Amino acid sequence: MIERITNLRTAFQTESADVPSSDALEALRIKYLGRKGLISGLFDGIKDVPAAERRDYGKALNELKNLATARLDELQRTLTSARPAQTIDLTLPGRKDFIGGLHPLTIVLNEITDIFRRMGFTVETGPEAETVHYNFDALNTPIWHPARDATDTFYLDITGGQWLLRTETSPVQIRVMERQPPPIRIIAPGRVYRNDKPDATHSPVFMQVEGLYVDKGVTFADLKGTVLAFYRALFGDDVSVRFRPHFFPFTEPSAEVDMSCIFCSGKGCRICKQTGWLEMGGSGMVDPNVFIGVGIDPEIYTGWAFGLGIERIAILKWGVDDIRLFYENDLRFLEQFKP
Repeated sequence: MIERITNLRTAFQTESADVPSSDALEALRIKYLGRKGLISGLFDGIKDVPAAERRDYGKALNELKNLATARLDELQRTLTSARPAQTIDLTLPGRKDFIGGLHPLTIVLNEITDIFRRMGFTVETGPEAETVHYNFDALNTPIWHPARDATDTFYLDITGGQWLLRTETSPVQIRVMERQPPPIRIIAPGRVYRNDKPDATHSPVFMQVEGLYVDKGVTFADLKGTVLAFYRALFGDDVSVRFRPHFFPFTEPSAEVDMSCIFCSGKGCRICKQTGWLEMGGSGMVDPNVFIGVGIDPEIYTGWAFGLGIERIAILKWGVDDIRLFYENDLRFLEQFKP
């Protein structure tokens, strides 16, 4: 039985003397040390060796296995060291590093914030999950108003209908007026949520900036001057604005703000639907009922508020034709806005 091991040792040494490639080495390993290899087969036959010879047989077989393993490892190192070193082809074009950048909506928000800060406004934020009180009641929105319907607003059912995802950033204005006496001059940027079906011009989540100015002697003329200065700082000195009568529960009087079309200079084009004007957002003088609710005397103080959509500004600024592009995280789109 020992003679079989000796013959197998001789055969392995002969075959392992010249192994030209990694494929040949792998074949040799499988032949001798694989699960069904020659050495493994001898281990399976130990049970047939007479008991008196079994100890010597097992010792010789282990020595053969160790010899084969060491030789195969040596051949592996030899073949690896013999491989030619990889070279760098300096004629190949370089691969640019991926450098992140700000989201286009963040770029627009930063620009808007900088403009209002230069006017003396501070930035305030608030929770996106709001109470019905701050989102509707404190803003003078009557119980029958359609904005309160579940078809328009996302209610959080686990709270029994008393909490919702805010539909605008106006609740931030209420929170600030509750804790801070006039004068107040703030903007409130942030995400808002409405139960809209997504399409090219609507999204169930979008970003908004609202402004609030409260002090003694604040007039509608102050609102018009501030809004005009803002849009000229954003789009250029040739811009003009107009105010159209409208209704909002929390302002009286209320007005929609239009800006002269920046694409046709007010002459009429496809973008402005031949009107020469672009609708930008709502505004108005703060309703006295809102002041009473937060403990501000409307006989002493007056104020105005306005709101605008950040996506609207971004669409005009860069000519984007679908609001959904801002939320789909397509790097091909987002990389266009890197500095």
